[in-house]
Amino acid sequence: MNIPKRIKFANLPTKIEKLERLSNELEKNIYIKRDDQTGTEISGNKIRKLEFAVKEAVDNDCDYLITCGGIQSNHARATAAVAAKLGMGGYLVLRGTEDNKVEGNYFLERMLGANIQFVTPDEYKNNRTKIMNDIKAQLEKEGHKGYIIPEGASNGIGSIGYYKAMEEILEQEKEMGIKFDAIVVTVGSGGTYSGLYYGNQIKNNSATIYGFNVTADKEHFQKVIEGLLQEIPIYTNKEISANRDNIDIIDGYVGLGYALSKPEEINFLHSFAKLEGIILDPVYTGKAMFGLVKEIKKGRFDKHKNILFIHTGGLFGWNSDQKGLFEKVYLE
Repeated sequence: MNIPKRIKFANLPTKIEKLERLSNELEKNIYIKRDDQTGTEISGNKIRKLEFAVKEAVDNDCDYLITCGGIQSNHARATAAVAAKLGMGGYLVLRGTEDNKVEGNYFLERMLGANIQFVTPDEYKNNRTKIMNDIKAQLEKEGHKGYIIPEGASNGIGSIGYYKAMEEILEQEKEMGIKFDAIVVTVGSGGTYSGLYYGNQIKNNSATIYGFNVTADKEHFQKVIEGLLQEIPIYTNKEISANRDNIDIIDGYVGLGYALSKPEEINFLHSFAKLEGIILDPVYTGKAMFGLVKEIKKGRFDKHKNILFIHTGGLFGWNSDQKGLFEKVYLE
């Protein structure tokens, strides 16, 4: 099996700790892997994927990284940071407008010197690939060579970052003397789940990989992940058998929509932070943990003894709108 080379940016391995009080409350062993601690400017799950994608860019003599995301995209911020670190240019296609408050990830992207092109939601949904290709073509006219990274770095080579994370988890299981029979992750673009699923199969591991989607629906991500599982072997030369029905996406926790929060969700994040001293973000990990707790109470995880939740970061996603909703909930 061939694993492409990477440029090491992340602080790895990330630690695994038990959520003692939540475990006691739910009478279930729940652990959390702190991928929110992979770095600061590069914090979160995206950097594991970028390590592989950016190595491919460097090997192809590219001097610009081009990617896309929402106005508070963790991936776009991490890409801007990596580009600056390597002395490359960064070009971000963001769903939003210049009227957005300069805060959170958007503030950091500007601080890091990234070029930013704003697009409407419709343009982002239907034309973002063309827009990034147009930027690449313009850069070439100016004597540069761009490398396009898709949303979330969720493509074949990016997903390998979470194949390596699965290897890391298996090593930590040996060190801890524990076996996780369920691994839970949020799903926003599919690459993190795909890498974990692929690694689980390659290593003949018996855990079930669960994903909580924070946008779109179960069927959408089953299709996306199935495609990524077919793309990964282009780089590794090792295929797996992937049945769409075995891709466990738990739907029903998108709530009001992507990056939108309900008071019930914010209240849960407040309670969780007080309980465990860990702050989840309202866009990704917050909805996934909210969903996990709900599903445990419903009995969906009764067959599992040890559950590992991947904290994929996103702390900078607490923008003024989210903080305002928290303040309202807190004061009530």
